[in-house]
Amino acid sequence: MTSSIPDSAPAGQGASSALSLHDARAFFEKALLHGIRHGIVPPEKVEAIGADAPKGMVQIARYFGTEFLRPDLERARERMVNLVSLDLLEESGGDLGRAAQMLREHTFLSRSKAGSDRLRRLIALPQSSNFGFLSTTGEPDVQQLSVWSLRSHAEYRAELERRTGIASAIATARWFAERLDVDESALEETGAEAEAVVRMGLLWHWMHPAAEAWPHAVSFEKRLSAMRRKGIPPPPRLPLPGGMPAEVAAVVEAQAPAVLADAVRVLDESVATRTLLRPMGSFRARYFLQDDPLAEVDDYHHGLDALLEAGGEEEGEPAAPASRTWERVTQGHEDEHSLLTLFLCLAAGVPRKTVLTEKAAASLVRRVRKHGWQPELAEEFIRDHAAGARRASYLALWKSFVDESGRTLLDPRDERLEEARALLRRECHVADGAE
Repeated sequence: MTSSIPDSAPAGQGASSALSLHDARAFFEKALLHGIRHGIVPPEKVEAIGADAPKGMVQIARYFGTEFLRPDLERARERMVNLVSLDLLEESGGDLGRAAQMLREHTFLSRSKAGSDRLRRLIALPQSSNFGFLSTTGEPDVQQLSVWSLRSHAEYRAELERRTGIASAIATARWFAERLDVDESALEETGAEAEAVVRMGLLWHWMHPAAEAWPHAVSFEKRLSAMRRKGIPPPPRLPLPGGMPAEVAAVVEAQAPAVLADAVRVLDESVATRTLLRPMGSFRARYFLQDDPLAEVDDYHHGLDALLEAGGEEEGEPAAPASRTWERVTQGHEDEHSLLTLFLCLAAGVPRKTVLTEKAAASLVRRVRKHGWQPELAEEFIRDHAAGARRASYLALWKSFVDESGRTLLDPRDERLEEARALLRRECHVADGAE
């Protein structure tokens, strides 16, 4: 409730001197006073509220601590008024007259319980869209209720909107997963983000409308390669699956523009499919693909056979093994993080390592920004020393890193190196500890 000095203020007081008086009382108190002044809440109802309030305070104090300590009772009063105000605000939409009618028609303790129930429903909503973090317990703990019973109505509304959005994204991801036969346990085990599931469901529906199973990296790559060979252009508008519930349709329509934009890059032949699909790349972070190790192993062997048939090595001879230099430098570390660390060290002209400390990583970034880097040195090393069957994939891995990360590494605006170091922690092998 606000009031301000009218335009006809005494001489010497202009518009700039107008005062705004803010009523900081709880909404329950405003509604009760409004009801008394306008005869909405009769005297006997006011007496009933006065009799119920101490009982409610004791119950709340006992639930969150003890009813025998004055600080706990005072905090219980604050919680009780907050809970009643929350329910009145939600039901009345901030209308004092409607809120006063509610106080007349319902008991004070019932409004306190109604507010508590609203908080319980809020806390039961998911806080994260990551399937690996979904809670299986339905009853919120005392600590969460203790915190939220003292929060403002504005904080409640903001959190309710945020969590409702997350719940909708999860429901939509489940709809897509069920449609393409993905068990939720697979989403939980991989820590899939609901939004990534939705985006892939949309993208895959466009790429393969007749698909009956969720794609893994191999099936996605094969489908994409076929589309590129046929010269299929990006659609002017992303086709949406039919039969979507209203809640699902709302989430899908919100994600569709981003997926449509990504479809352009997916079809770009200058981006190698293996580069696009590398496990730690940006595409895999935004789009969920099922894990299918058997399919990937089988695809690797098929690729090796094709390499030999194409004459990548001397006919009748096995693919060349890695050199002793490669084995000595990598020390058996063939994971992407370690290899990218090694390649980056080569390009930056620093000692070759497969793991960096935080301090060494920061020093490497400073050197690159001062003296530049030579990505071609890493390419030469790969061609000269990597195993013949893996050279192409290593070169594609390095090219993808250079294309996606070069701007961040060399960005002079990142004066504190925060973005560059975050990039190295994500893409390379950076660990705490001494050199």
